[in-house]
Amino acid sequence: MIKSELVQRIADRNPHLYLRDVEKIVNAILDEITRALSRGDRVELRGFGAFSVKRRDARLGRNPRTGAHVPVEEKSVPFFKTGKEMRERLNEGYLAE
Repeated sequence: MIKSELVQRIADRNPHLYLRDVEKIVNAILDEITRALSRGDRVELRGFGAFSVKRRDARLGRNPRTGAHVPVEEKSVPFFKTGKEMRERLNEGYLAE
């Protein structure tokens, strides 16, 4: 699912809201999560999961085309850990089979 599909589904479930308003709400939520992560904060949505930032140390990488060693700088990457309720809901179908 892409963001526009998410916006459309939310708008379909809430006919009292305009599509443009739903889009603004979704964008505001995603922007706030991004801002919090850029500050180094952790964002926890109970029952859904938690977003955090992990640091990757600098390392020596390899250019796949030439095989030459290249330095890769330290960087921050987003990380998502699912919540207990989400894991249980995702696995309900697999347990029934």
